[in-house]
Amino acid sequence: MSKIDHLGIAVRSISEALKFFQDTLGLSMRGEEIVPDQRVRVALLPIGDSRIELLEATDEHSPIARFIAKRGEGLHHVCIAVEDIRATLDRLQAAGVRLVDEVPRCGAGGHKIAFLHPSSTHGVLIELVEERASPSDEDDSSMNGEAS
Repeated sequence: MSKIDHLGIAVRSISEALKFFQDTLGLSMRGEEIVPDQRVRVALLPIGDSRIELLEATDEHSPIARFIAKRGEGLHHVCIAVEDIRATLDRLQAAGVRLVDEVPRCGAGGHKIAFLHPSSTHGVLIELVEERASPSDEDDSSMNGEAS
């Protein structure tokens, strides 16, 4: 585990949230992406070597919509960068950590991701990410096509 890659913040509206994060805090938005499998719109705001990801549901069945309905807007997950996501998942599972994803899936930016269940992480949803080395990397055929 090398660094905190990003903090995922669930918001009702990215455009409304940007009034604070961009206009008040002065962060610049690097890009926006829709991740169809997770029914979420993601806005990326770099900050140092990390970033904030604003997460807006694209429909009422999105995990973000369910999160906001239950808990309101706020911190959704902490994402930690790893060099080898499969080896990390194997090690954590062997240590008794409950996994949301036993197999990595494709996340925003085409990176391999997997989530650890909050029941094993002191109530915090933790995402692991293995970034692609370059845009030309081959897609992993075993990934199930979902994303965060």
